[in-house]
Amino acid sequence: MIVDDVRQATTGRYETRCVEESHDVIAEHYYDLRLDVPGRTEDFLTELSVAGLGALTVGGISFGTEVTIDFAQPHVYHVTVPLTGRFRCREGHGTTTYAAPGRAVFLRPEHGVRVDDWSADCRALSVKVDMPAVHERLEVLLGRSVRRPPHFEPYFDLSGGAGRSWFNLALWCLPEKDGPDGLLHRSLIRASIEQTLLEGLLLASGHSYRDALEAPVPAVRPATVRRVMEAVEERPAEHYDAARLAALSQVGVRALQEAFRKHVGMSPTAYVTEVRLRRVYEELRASGPTAVTVTEVAYRWGFAHLGRFAQRYRTRFGESPGQTLRSG
Repeated sequence: MIVDDVRQATTGRYETRCVEESHDVIAEHYYDLRLDVPGRTEDFLTELSVAGLGALTVGGISFGTEVTIDFAQPHVYHVTVPLTGRFRCREGHGTTTYAAPGRAVFLRPEHGVRVDDWSADCRALSVKVDMPAVHERLEVLLGRSVRRPPHFEPYFDLSGGAGRSWFNLALWCLPEKDGPDGLLHRSLIRASIEQTLLEGLLLASGHSYRDALEAPVPAVRPATVRRVMEAVEERPAEHYDAARLAALSQVGVRALQEAFRKHVGMSPTAYVTEVRLRRVYEELRASGPTAVTVTEVAYRWGFAHLGRFAQRYRTRFGESPGQTLRSG
């Protein structure tokens, strides 16, 4: 077995011709399972590339020959897409679902999943998603609690729109995880990708709350916007994502975004960036080149990516951070 670990225990690349080792590495990242090889055993070769993103496990997997798989796991959803080849699966005692490229299969493995007719040329994207995380993101997007969990349709389309975007982002994670200095190894970026995949899944798939997500958002009072602005002004260096800003406002993500665009002329996260840029500018102007560095000031006010920070700073103030520091 070849293992290429990259900074995180939940991330790796595996190759093995041993069925027992295949079981072990798949169980480590996904589920305990039964793996049988009705195809040519001499062609059996498990290749697994996997990236752990908090509530999601994104992987690409192939076996080199025909296999059958049985697994069960409560409190998770599973989305799988053949990149090449085909397979079919059955959830519990339900009907058989046929999987082919261009269409994602949405599974709930609580009552068991049977995968068979896995073709020798099949390689699949396989995404495990924690169920509570999906429900939490749904409530954040709606701005209210939900009494019943969503009921998902068995397929969603990947040929365009939100489905295609979600699929491309999930695929991007697989080669990106292998770059030791890539964005996926930065905690803020990794958390942002996790959140985008969770929310994107709700916007790409069909489910019982889809109409509610597509409905016009209610109007939000300016006082609610001011409350968020005051919190950001008071503590601009803290971590703010869409969910936290919505929690501060006590309305949904979409409603807050619409209110900020209407009353402030920018999104809530863009406002956070604006406040941080102003604080950096003020500190650099008040300091001298021997007192601080641009890097330490940028980090202090929450900018983790210095290249992007410098570009935004120049756009906002018409000069580089270094020029501001020297003039101060």
